[in-house]
Amino acid sequence: MRVILERSNLLKSLNHVHRVVERRNTIPILSNVLLSAEGASLEMKATDLDLEVTEATPAKVERGGATTVPAHLLYDIVRKLADGAEVMLKTDEDGNAMTVTSGRSSFRLQCLPQSDFPELSAGSFSHIFRLDSVALRGLIEKTQFAISTEETRYYLNGIYLHTHETGGKLKLRSVATDGHRLARAEIDAPAGSEGMPGIIIPRKTVSELQKLVDDPDVAVTTELSDTKIRFTIGSVVLTSKLIDGTFPDYQRVIPTGNDKKLIIDRQSFAAAVDRVSTISSERGRAVKLSITEGQVTLAVNNPDSGSATEELAADYSSDPIEIGFNAKYLLDVAAQLTGTEAKFMLADAGSPTLIHDMADETALYVLMPMRV
Repeated sequence: MRVILERSNLLKSLNHVHRVVERRNTIPILSNVLLSAEGASLEMKATDLDLEVTEATPAKVERGGATTVPAHLLYDIVRKLADGAEVMLKTDEDGNAMTVTSGRSSFRLQCLPQSDFPELSAGSFSHIFRLDSVALRGLIEKTQFAISTEETRYYLNGIYLHTHETGGKLKLRSVATDGHRLARAEIDAPAGSEGMPGIIIPRKTVSELQKLVDDPDVAVTTELSDTKIRFTIGSVVLTSKLIDGTFPDYQRVIPTGNDKKLIIDRQSFAAAVDRVSTISSERGRAVKLSITEGQVTLAVNNPDSGSATEELAADYSSDPIEIGFNAKYLLDVAAQLTGTEAKFMLADAGSPTLIHDMADETALYVLMPMRV
């Protein structure tokens, strides 16, 4: 194999694929990236057996072929080469090593045979539809912060993507919850998603996808089945296994009878929560909201270091209520809201609270209160 390509093209593609590779691997081939040169492009592929990313980049292929080299090592080398440089990748006759040459720099990397590289066999996909990247990014970003990191409840370690009929219209919904909070977002269901199975996209896949959908003009082709999902974003193809589990009936935890309405300036509220929570112990991080007509008082009490209070003007005219929340969870939700105001729908100190984005009716958040 002998290939010449622009350093910037090589770096961009390596940046997309090398992140999938775990730094510590007991199986040596999983530390490598598969390089396949033919025609006028170099295709790169990396996998961790659950997730696979491939990308092709334009290249001058003087001699075709395929090999695998350490992914992070190759990425670090290319990253440190001069901007605008040309890079030549050339394998030895026996295929045991590859030379990376650029200007006066030369590196020799050990290769493992292409035949050892695992294939994440996709099988057939039952549903295929297209989304613009802005819509897909919205579904991910509004919900991914609520994904559980608790490995024992593995079925919560991802985003639940499914269709749901509401008001006679079919919607594509994303939902994530960790048992303490829930985030839900939805868009009009795209053609082709009708009758799709409800699927759980793993946290790592969500994280990689979030980094890939940064171009607002790109349409994303989504293919899925009961066990796999594939996203094609420009020249990048991301294939992932799905979480094999049943997502809980999240509708049950979304309260419908909350009648106390609080409307508050989002930025002022977030800044106040951030300030008063400075005093709280990391473990508890509870902030108490004392809500009375026209006003919210935020209070934090930490027996070890002291206390803090702050008053905010608010639009509220129901019975007074005192309720506590995890400060970090409040800040996470506030960071997702796009409107200038946030709307809280409350019931009592022990019941879940609904938070609406005043500028986006499709997003909904549920927070469980804390004892304070």
